[in-house]
Amino acid sequence: MTQSIKGIHFKTQKPVSVSFEKNRILDISEKESNTDLFWIAPGLVDLQVNGFKGKDFNEEVLKVEDVKDITKDLWAIGVTTYFPTLITNSEEKIGLAIEKIIKACEDKSIDETIEGIHLEGPFLSMEEGPRGAHPIAYIKAPDWDLFCRWQSLAKGKIKMITLSPEWPESVFFIKKCVESRVKVAIGHTAASPSQISEAVNAGASLSTHLGNAAHAFLPRHANYLWEQLASDSLWTTMIADGFHLPKSILKVFLKVKSEKGILVSDATKFAGMKPGIYQSHIGGAVALDENGRLSMRDSPGFLAGSAKSLLDCIDHLTSNQILSHENAIEMASVKPMEAMEIRTDCGLKIGNRADLIVFGLEEGKISIKQTIKAGEVVCSNI
Repeated sequence: MTQSIKGIHFKTQKPVSVSFEKNRILDISEKESNTDLFWIAPGLVDLQVNGFKGKDFNEEVLKVEDVKDITKDLWAIGVTTYFPTLITNSEEKIGLAIEKIIKACEDKSIDETIEGIHLEGPFLSMEEGPRGAHPIAYIKAPDWDLFCRWQSLAKGKIKMITLSPEWPESVFFIKKCVESRVKVAIGHTAASPSQISEAVNAGASLSTHLGNAAHAFLPRHANYLWEQLASDSLWTTMIADGFHLPKSILKVFLKVKSEKGILVSDATKFAGMKPGIYQSHIGGAVALDENGRLSMRDSPGFLAGSAKSLLDCIDHLTSNQILSHENAIEMASVKPMEAMEIRTDCGLKIGNRADLIVFGLEEGKISIKQTIKAGEVVCSNI
């Protein structure tokens, strides 16, 4: 059955009617009147989600239903595609998390929303600062056989891995990933500029949350931040939640990576929760304040991860006039899929998959009214 929605096109700012059938956009036609209150844009894509609303992909208590609940909660904020992100842990615990995610993907709508798994670790830097909150006990050199065991459990669904190219085994590992169509991102690294360059030449194609998980002090010229920014082939993901990167840094990153910039939430399970004191399985007691800043309770100067959504990141960029809604939405929808090279049918175009959001603007911030995944309305507030 053909369905249609009406609203203002997020790019052209003209009133349109978008019709779709099954999972495809059939037609986009301009309308004469401009009385529509809502806007239409592609569904959001988040390459880095650790958890949401009290549920964490990395906790042993994770259940298959939790994976489904996270997916549904993300639909409610406009995310139609995302990558559950598994951080450094033992082989067994990462394997168990993978199995639960894959079990949840037996549900077609969940499988269509979880485009891939992002493995963030354990092949990261052991140094303080770059390692971030990843437990040092499980950090190790890139191990292709170990990765293959995880990929077997994932039935090929691991599509992205973040690693540090400071390990001697990195170039071989990156090349094997590229051969297997797994995207390699540089992150949590203390690598030298030459090691960064070697990783890029081997096929690494992204930088994970650039500017975070780094040393507090770096050489002013020869360092891993400049080297990644200078690489034309690297896509840059960034956490624009208002806490992880200052506005000045965001502006610089976005000028350098205007065509290859991607928004990620890096959301922890505390995203979507009320302010308060909580327990984290990796950091102990954490404090979530009324502004959404998540910090260590006993060391409030240190962030304890992100408690903001991808939608919040868009709002931060637009409300501070760093980007237009059009550009910020593209950074959180079309560009992530372009970087991953998994699908070429994303975006608000005829023939593409009907992954769409209908939203209003309330005091300049986006309010999701309807989320459509593969032609199915999965959330509606209209």
